[in-house]
Formats: sequence, structure tokens, C-alpha cells
Amino acid sequence: MAERGLPAEAGAGAPVEALPAGVTSLDGAGILSSVALDEVLAAFRGYEAALMANDLDALDRWFAPGPATLRGDASGLLVGHDRISAFRSLRGGVPPRTIVELHLRVLDPASVLVVSVSAFAKGGTGLQTQLWRRSPDAAGWTIAAAHVTGAAPAVNGAVWRVVGAPLLPPHPMGTNDATSAHERPFVSARSSEGVLAGLSVAVKDLYEVAGFAVGAGVPAFLAEATLAAADADAVAALRAAGASVQGIAQTDEFAYSIAGRNVHYGTPPNPAVPGAIPGGSSSGPAAAVALGQAAIGLSTDTGGSIRVPASYQGLWGLRTTHGSVSARGLLPLAPSFDTIGWITRSPQTLRAASAATFAGAPGPTPVGGGGPGDGVAADVVGGGAQGSTADGGQPGAGAPSALEPRYVVSADLVSSCDDDVQAAFGALVAHPVFGQVESVDLGDLDDVFAGFRTVQGAEAWRSHGEWVAAHPGVLGADIAERFDIASRITAAEETDARARLAEARARFDAVLAGRILLLPSASSPAPALDAPPEVIGAARAATLRMTAVAGTGGYPAVSAPLMRVPAPGGSAPVGLCFVGARGADLALLDLAAGVAEVLAGE
Repeated sequence: MAERGLPAEAGAGAPVEALPAGVTSLDGAGILSSVALDEVLAAFRGYEAALMANDLDALDRWFAPGPATLRGDASGLLVGHDRISAFRSLRGGVPPRTIVELHLRVLDPASVLVVSVSAFAKGGTGLQTQLWRRSPDAAGWTIAAAHVTGAAPAVNGAVWRVVGAPLLPPHPMGTNDATSAHERPFVSARSSEGVLAGLSVAVKDLYEVAGFAVGAGVPAFLAEATLAAADADAVAALRAAGASVQGIAQTDEFAYSIAGRNVHYGTPPNPAVPGAIPGGSSSGPAAAVALGQAAIGLSTDTGGSIRVPASYQGLWGLRTTHGSVSARGLLPLAPSFDTIGWITRSPQTLRAASAATFAGAPGPTPVGGGGPGDGVAADVVGGGAQGSTADGGQPGAGAPSALEPRYVVSADLVSSCDDDVQAAFGALVAHPVFGQVESVDLGDLDDVFAGFRTVQGAEAWRSHGEWVAAHPGVLGADIAERFDIASRITAAEETDARARLAEARARFDAVLAGRILLLPSASSPAPALDAPPEVIGAARAATLRMTAVAGTGGYPAVSAPLMRVPAPGGSAPVGLCFVGARGADLALLDLAAGVAEVLAGE
């Protein structure tokens, strides 16, 4: 650590000439002996030296042991020495810096508040506030609490692949190039501004954005990609409704994960649970929304890639009815299950984005929204007949419908969850807002999950196998392993799996009969960043067993941040998932928002 001398400012009762070297101001000097003051300064400088050297053992010693130690920064608060230590082990060090100001406030003979200003070698300044306490044992002075304000960040490459201010504005007059204002029902006739005016979008790096290439979370893939000539339909619909594109946000490689980690770009932060994974594969859009850097995360959900990050970060998310939004300009993973959707901080923004896109970028799903012909999923895994309206017709995908608030749960589904999640879920669904919740039997869910993974893997290999095979060693180990397994799925295995999923889809339709299935959005809160691979893998398998129900049925699913469970240092969010009838997306979202409003009012 280096310190640069600045004009010193005396604190109360402390003449300038009495200040120790490198100290800018000091208050309460008479409370500490000169020996104790020297010890505090030696401890502070020792800690700074350990920071610059990234000496993890020394840094652990400088932070007070026990569960009450605190460390906070822009990403959130870490509580307890063990969580702070785990975070530090994954951080990778602090950029070189020089201490340019050092202010000490002595609170009592065993407590000193230290505030320092740092100048980073690459530019920018930071602020560090630390509460140092003297331990009665041989540990001496250690940090009991710290808050760090770093230099104004450049673009966080773990969140954004490219970002602007904004990257792209709304389409002029609230329209895109192909459609005039009078043809867009979600454009205001008075102001020519869409209902999303003033809102920004983080676009998952699977969608075409005019003038940019799709990278899919893989730098080598990005290097070979061509620039898009036009926006994907889902992007164009949001811009036509008045939203701007803030930037292109990161994804897990080829979106083939729900963890939110990327070996090339890093792991986005989880502001709701510092030190935990963010959830994926829509990790970048979710983190951008949670951090307040975008209002809407345009995402995808194949096996839970909207529902899981929304759950882990305490956000709202909607996986739409399969085929209800145009997928033109979207890089596929498994087309039988790929859906378009959004992540937001509020249900109001989520509804506005959803309604604008349903109107501006309708997909191949027929207006009926149910039956054997309802979109790609029906053709691939079988049909059903959910979602009829009161007048005998059927709701258009995403259109409000006569969706009754009748709720069901499956004990088998919930058995996949951690004990704390099961307890929180049981307490929540017992609330009177849900009325009489019935239990249902959805059949062999392990078989459904196995079939889902087989069809997903076969389609993922068809989508990207040729490229993956031609680029050995490019992908992270976990994603590469999934593609390797996918490459060995036989045609007979895929055909058998599709038949089993078709049967399951028909069974789900019959059992649910238009009712709303309630379940946790994920099997656990967000696992820790340093969780062993087997822990991450177990959480993934347990969660996918649950999320595969909506994928198999082609159903819309809303994740609402309505539960919290115990977590190290406090609590963590878990979403409540509402799975509804095909085509009833907005009605399902309205019901979920209504439940949230009732619960918030208590």
C-alpha cells in the first residue's frame, strides 16, 4: 500500500503537528494511548498490504471472527466471517490503489472508525469505511464491519456484453420500420409514445439486435457470427412500444444451464444474495434488472431460465405460453421448449412488456391457445385442451381470459425442494388468499424429467452440435459434458421420449383442468458461489424436475417473489410459481399480482 501525504486537518483537540504520518484527520485522540493508535494504524496498513497482495490467509485474520462481522458494497451485504471469506476467495484481488486520505474517529478505547479515500492506478477513486475493534485476546485489532465504495464501475463484463446509454433508442414515433403507429394498439395516440416509453431493456445475448452479432455466451461463437440486419421480433416489439435497448446482456453458454456462471465472462452478481450464484441462463438480464441498470430483461426460458434467476434474485418473471411470441431472430436451444419472456422488478412493468410484445410480435400459436395445434410444443410433444373461455371460445395467447382463481399443488413436485423451501411454501399456500387449495397427482414426474432431458438434449445437439464438434475445448466443462451426452442420444431414444412427453402433456391437461398449479420456482435459494459442483448439480436436477412440468405442457408460468427462507447471515428469496392454462398469460400474471398485493397489505 502507498500513502500520499495531503494537508492534514486537525480534529477536536488534536493539533496538526500531532497527527501521525499519513493521517488526514483525527478526532478523539485523547481516548487512545499513542501506542494503541500506532497499533490501529499498523493494522490498517497491514490489511491494505494484504489486499494488494491478495493474501487470503492474512485477510481472513484481519477480519473479526464470528457470525456478526459485516462487509457491504454495491452488490449487497455479507454477514459473518465465513461468508466474507468465501466471497474474497472468489473475487480475484483488488486493483492497485493508493490511499490519498485517511480519517480516524476514536469511539472508545477499543473501537476506531477508519475512513479512507483511495485512488486507483487505472483511474477513479474509492471510499472505504471500517470499524476496527480491539479484541481482548491476542488477535489485537480486527475489522468488525466494513463498507466499500469502489471506483465508478466501467461496464461489468459479467453482466453486459455490450452496453450503451442507450445502445439503441426506441423506434421513431413508437413504431418499427414495418408498422405504422395506427397499427400498434400499444402506442399512445396522444403522445406517439409507447407504453414502455422511458424504460430500458437488457437483451439476452440470444436475440438479434440490429447492427450487432449474437454471441450466445461463447466468445468463439461471437467471433464467427455475422451482424444482424434487423432486430428480432421480440426486440422490435419492445422498441416499437417505446422502450430503448440498454445493451446486450450475458447468458450461460448457449443457454444450456440454470446456474448463471460463464467461464469466459464471469458470474454476474446476485444483489439479493451477495456471494451466491445469480441463476441462469438469463443471468445477465436478471442481474441488470436487479442492479437497476435496466427495467426489463428480455429473456428466454427452456427449462427454467427465467423462473430460476427471478427466484434467486427476488424478481418477477414470465415464461410465456409456448409459441405465443414470434421466435424470429432468436438463436434456439431446444425449439420444442424454448419460450420468450421477461424479468422485471415489478408486476406492472412485466405486464406492460408482455402485453406490448403479444400485440407486436405474435407467434405461431393459434388464437385458441389450446388443443393439438397450439404451437410447436403441441406438434412435438403432444396436444391438450386447456384454456377455454366462458363464451365457448378460447383465449388468444397472452390475452386476458376467464381464468378462475382455483389453485392446486402437487406434493410430489414440492418434495424436490429443500426443507426450508417446503416449509415456506406450505405456510404460504395455507393463506386464505388462495382459498381451498387441492392436491393433485401429476403422475411419474421422474419419467417426465427424463423424457424432457432427452428431447431437450437431442434438439440442443441439432441446434449446435456441428459447431460444438468443430470447436473442441471451447466450452466450459459442465456445458461441454451436456453436449457430449446430447450427442449420444439415439433416434429411438428421442422418439420414445417424445411419446412419453405427449402422454404426460395430455395427463397434465386433464388433471389441472384449467386450474392454477402452485409450486416453488426453484428447489432452493441461490447456492453459494463457492458451493461444490455436486451441490450445484443437485440443485439443478431438483429444480429441473419441477420446471419440466410447464415445459412439457407448453404452459405459461409466472415467478413472483413471495417467499423468503433462512440463509447464512439472514434470509434469501424464493419465487412462488403460478402455472396456468395455455394462452392465459396476462390473466395468470394479473392473478399473481393480486395475490402479491394482498400479501403485501398485511
